[in-house]
Amino acid sequence: MATETFVLPGENLDPASLPSHPKLPLKLGPGLRHIPPNTITSTVAGQLCTDKRKNAVWVEFNGSRYIPTVGDLVIATIQKSAVDLYYASLSDYTPNASLPQLSFEGATKKTRPQLVSGNLVYARVTLANKHMDPELECVSSSTGKSEGLGPLTGGTLFTISLGMARRLMLPKPVEQGNLVVLEELGAQGVAFEIAVGRNGRVWVDSKNVKTTLAVGKAIVETDEKGFGVEDQKKLARKLARDL
Repeated sequence: MATETFVLPGENLDPASLPSHPKLPLKLGPGLRHIPPNTITSTVAGQLCTDKRKNAVWVEFNGSRYIPTVGDLVIATIQKSAVDLYYASLSDYTPNASLPQLSFEGATKKTRPQLVSGNLVYARVTLANKHMDPELECVSSSTGKSEGLGPLTGGTLFTISLGMARRLMLPKPVEQGNLVVLEELGAQGVAFEIAVGRNGRVWVDSKNVKTTLAVGKAIVETDEKGFGVEDQKKLARKLARDL
C-alpha cells in the first residue's frame, strides 16, 4: 500500500494519483467506478489506496452496506433455484445474485451440485453494476478449475464488518492489518479452516462445534471491540485454554 488520499463520492480521480505498471492492467477495487473512456470516479467517501506492485487502486471505507465489485470473493447464501440458475443472497440490502448451475468445476447437467435454500457457496463476482443484478461464478473462466471456490459444507457462518473482511483478506493480515488473533489461535494448537467474503461474511469450520464457535467468537469480538495486537493475543489464549 503506497499512498493514501481522502476522496468523496462522485469525485473524479487525478490520473497522477493512479499507479502504473509496464505489464499489468489497472485493477479497480471497491469504491471505484470506471466511466469510459478513461474517467475513474469514487462511489464512496474514504481513503484512496494504491498497490503499485499489483497495479491496483481502491477506496477503504467503513460503510455498512456491501456494494458488489467485479472480482470480489464473497460468501453467498442460496435462496432458490430456477431452470439453470441459482439465486443467492450477498447481504440484507443487496439484490439477489445469479449463479449459473454449471458454473462449478466439472459441472454438467448430471453432475452439477444440488443446492437448496440456505446452502452456502464461496464465489467470485463476475458482473456488478447499478443497472443489473450481480452475477457470480464458482469456477475460474480461464482455467476451468474451482481454485477454492464452490459449496461450503458444514461449519458456521458469522457476520463481520466490511472493514474486518478486508483486513482478513489482506495478503499479510498480521503486518498489513495488525490482525494477529487467528495466527495466535494457530500457535496455541487450535486447528480450523476459514473462508472470508468481501460482503462481510466469514465461514469457520473445525473438528468440533465448540472450536468453530470459539474461532468465530475471536474474529467477531476482535472486530466489534476494535482490539489491538495485545488484546487479540490475550483473547486467543483465553479461548484456546477453554477448549
